[in-house]
Amino acid sequence: MSWTITRDVIPGLARGAAVLGTGGGGDPYIGALLASQALRLHGDVTVVSLDEVPDDALVLTVAMMGAPTVMVEKLPSLDEVTAPVRALGAALGRAVTHIACAEVGGVNSTIPIAAAAALGLPLIDGDGMGRAFPELQMVLPTLYGIDASPLAFSDEKGNVGVLNTVDNSWTERIARVACVEMGCSVMISGFRMSGAQAREALVADSLSLCREIGEGIDSAREAKTDPVAQVVALLGGRELFDGKVVDVERATTTGFARGRARIEGVDSALELSFQNEHLIATLDGQTLVTTPDLIIVLDHDSGEPITTEGLRYGQRVRVIAAPSDERWHGAAALAMVGPGYFGYDLPSHRFDGRVETIAEEDAA
Repeated sequence: MSWTITRDVIPGLARGAAVLGTGGGGDPYIGALLASQALRLHGDVTVVSLDEVPDDALVLTVAMMGAPTVMVEKLPSLDEVTAPVRALGAALGRAVTHIACAEVGGVNSTIPIAAAAALGLPLIDGDGMGRAFPELQMVLPTLYGIDASPLAFSDEKGNVGVLNTVDNSWTERIARVACVEMGCSVMISGFRMSGAQAREALVADSLSLCREIGEGIDSAREAKTDPVAQVVALLGGRELFDGKVVDVERATTTGFARGRARIEGVDSALELSFQNEHLIATLDGQTLVTTPDLIIVLDHDSGEPITTEGLRYGQRVRVIAAPSDERWHGAAALAMVGPGYFGYDLPSHRFDGRVETIAEEDAA
């Protein structure tokens, strides 16, 4: 059933998106500012369920590509957000009918709202991951054979390009080089889909879930109950650790924010490894959870999500884990987003402690 995004919906939706963004997906405050500006200038956005999208629709994803550490200092304009959609529509010779989120995250769930408002198009209640990942090809549509290209990109200087590549990994490689040259933060649009393809490949109702999580945190605060427990219950996850951030190593390299954070509790320490998003959680040397399941850092008392670029010494935090979309646990998916892809020599550890390995022939 369709619903409407008004300006008063934005803060809760952005907060919930930052929770599911697992530390990445951009700063929710910046994303909320951009979406609110678009709604003020162009009016509310209609959100439609995947069941309501016609089979012959032309669906495009819209997202920010680059390092979240850069975007906090380089807020995009609405012209920059809409430019790749307009360029891709012109290249395809067909009117775009629907906008979709490539991932959920503080910015990458709200930039599509801004694009939909400015272009006067409906936004699909769904996304390509059910979480956030650092590389462009890491979306469920890739597993369904949907091409990322032609992919359009734009920057704040007015540069616009359209890429045609042989596969989605090459789209990531070439677009990442362009992104670095263009200042490590660009707007992109791609993954052309019909309505039927979108229904098969996207994660349904993820914007509704973002809103439910964000508003649930608010409600828990008002009721003086535990907002972190509220998030854990909504996601069907578990709390991993409670402690203080005592060290953060972070660097922006090759268009990503990479690093580690150490969190100390009463008599133990948790280490988080991240590349834009949290990838590995290790307690005193023992792996607890890895990508593709969700590792989320929340403020200890308020339940406010903390992105990887927002981690600071002295913060009191709680770390939770939650299951990802089940499709991420197939062999081909684990080969694309499991710990091995990011250079970690260990199997995937699910949020509930199960360990899964993939045979090389299954991943081929």
